[in-house]
Order: sequence, then structure tokens, then C-alpha cells
Amino acid sequence: MEYFDARRKPHNVGKVIAALVLTTLCIFVLKQSPGFGGSSVFSRHEPGVTHVLVTGGAGYIGSHASLRLLKDNYRVTIVDNLSRGNMGAVKVLQELFPQPGRLQFIYADLGDQKTVNKIFAENAFDAVMHFAAVAYVGESTLEPLRYYHNITSNTLLILEAMASHGVKTLIYSSTCATYGEPEKMPIVETTRQLPINPYGKAKKMAEDIILDFTKGRKDMAVMILRYFNVIGSDPEGRLGEAPRPELREHGRISGACFDAALGIIPGLKVKGTDYPTTDGTCIRDYIDVTDLVDAHVKALNKAEPSKVGIYNVGTGRGRSVKEFVDACKKATGVNIKIEYLSRRPGDYAEVYSDPTKINTELNWTAQYTDLKESLSVAWRWQKSHPRGYGSN
Repeated sequence: MEYFDARRKPHNVGKVIAALVLTTLCIFVLKQSPGFGGSSVFSRHEPGVTHVLVTGGAGYIGSHASLRLLKDNYRVTIVDNLSRGNMGAVKVLQELFPQPGRLQFIYADLGDQKTVNKIFAENAFDAVMHFAAVAYVGESTLEPLRYYHNITSNTLLILEAMASHGVKTLIYSSTCATYGEPEKMPIVETTRQLPINPYGKAKKMAEDIILDFTKGRKDMAVMILRYFNVIGSDPEGRLGEAPRPELREHGRISGACFDAALGIIPGLKVKGTDYPTTDGTCIRDYIDVTDLVDAHVKALNKAEPSKVGIYNVGTGRGRSVKEFVDACKKATGVNIKIEYLSRRPGDYAEVYSDPTKINTELNWTAQYTDLKESLSVAWRWQKSHPRGYGSN
């Protein structure tokens, strides 16, 4: 026979009430949390928070841009298929900014239309910085279709997704390769664009598509940055350049210089000594990645609806490959062996910028213009990461 003690009833009722109150409180807290109901802070717009999609954000320039945006309190989504980028760079950023709602990484191919649309549908982007691209002049002459697909077609898919989902600000990463080999130096923004290799042609096509797209959309704010030869790395040593080993022969001269100094390759190959320049080698405008990223952030801050800004991003000073090699020897302290070869297909003799327009309109000026110093900063990262991010 069950015994019932009436004196316990008030005590039990109190427990039930306390449990109900606690449950209600938990439900309220959960509803306020970013992940409740399958959504996150990345999927909604917030006053005072600018959410930037950085395509190619695991790459050399994209990762440095992501770092700067995060330091400036932007919300960042990186989309990268890691064909050229490094997950190690993303991990560095995740460790630096572990707070919820600051940074997310999405592994995806921007050539897949359904995937791109899904990314835009599930995230509330305020702006896009479009870096993702294959970007080697020599490789583009060997695999032109790949470059047209990766650069031109993928940009078209990004624009379609932006239009479908109401994203109205685009900062586009372009290149001085769209100018080809102009007769007059320095290059200004109105210099005629006559690219001579598939990389430059693909970028120019993408620019043309962007310009045509914006003509019929007065709400679009677009900035196109045509930059020159990028060098350097994060001054605090958190990020650097780490191209795939199989791509070293197509990569930047700074990477080849460091590989030679580290003994990874027997020496540095200089391609072309018969150009119509002072010492016979190519002349280029070398821009430090920290300055380049600063130009992107300033462009983002200055972007205005119904306006398209086109800017050269360079120092305004051309340096020959021989000058670069001498600076690299001094930066590394290694007497690098030099092998002189014939010209690289699709290359041009002399390219350097006139940065007057970006100086005036965006209040941007290159600060890191000492070639040896930029290379020294990059060399410190290379020495501490001889196998790229895999050695960290």
C-alpha cells in the first residue's frame, strides 16, 4: 500500500516551479545564441558590423587581407578550395581570432554555381573582396583555358550571386598585366589595356564584365585595384608566402630567391637579359603586401553606390630584376648563384605605375618602399618556415 505524505507536497511544488523557471531561462539564452535554430551570426546583418567575403583568403595576399580586416574588427568569411592557398594560414587566423562570429572558413570551389549560390544564401555578406585566382603569367601561356575558367568565369558566378542576394559592394583584385606592354611609362589608369598573356586577358575580361554589370545597377559600389609585383609579408611574422612546391618554377621571383638562399634549389634563374632596359633585365614595380592590403581596406571604406573606382596600386618606381637580386642577396646574407636564361613566354620589358590617382582619391601612399627591408621581413618568415605552413 502506497504511503502519501501530504507534508512533502509544498516542497515538491517548489522544485517543479524552480525547474520551470530554469528551463524557461535556458530556452531564452539559447534563442539569443548564434547557433539557435540552425542559424549563426554570419547569416544575419548586424548594425555596426561589416561582414566581408574574402575569396581566396587562404592564399598569400588574401590571408594578409583577412588578417587586416579582422584586426580592424570586420567579420570575415574566407572561401577557398585550397588549390593554391594554405590551410595553415587559415589556422593562424583562427588562433589569432577565436571569438565566435569573427571568422569562418568555407572549403569550396567558386567554379561550382550551386555551391556559390548556397554560400551567398546562407550568409549575410555586406561586401566581397575577390582575390581567388590562378595568377602565374608563365603558367597561363601553358594552360590558357584554365585561366579563363578560373578568373573570368568564376568572377561571373560571383557577380550573379551578388545580384541574387543583394550584396552591393565589390573590391576586385586585378593586375597591371591587363595593360600589356605600354609604349609610355609610368602607367596611369587611362593607359590603354592590351594584355599579351592569358592571365592579363582573363583579368581584363573580368573587369569588362564587372563594368558592364554595374552600368545597369546604380546601387553597386565597385573598386578595381590593378596592382603590380607583390613582395614582403606580415611585419609581425604571422603570415608569409608559401606556394605549392610544384608551382615554384612559375612563382614570384622573391620565392625563387628565398628557395635558392635556403638551398632548396641550386640557384636563381633569371629569365631574359636582352630586354630594352638599362641592364637588360625586366623592370617591375614591387609593392609590399602590407601596403597592398591597406589599399584594399581604404578602397572598401571609400566605396560608394553607383560609382566605380579604378586604381593602380604601386610605388611609382621601377626596379630591374638585377636590382632585385642584389637586394635579395643582401636581405638573406647569401651569395645566391644566378643562372641567366632566355625570356619567359608572355613577359614584358618594363612596367611601373603612376600612383597619383590612388594617392589623391583614397589617401593611400606606399609606406614600405625599401626593397631590401621588405625582402628581409619576408626572409625571416621563410627561415622560420622552411616547409611553408607545414613546418609551423
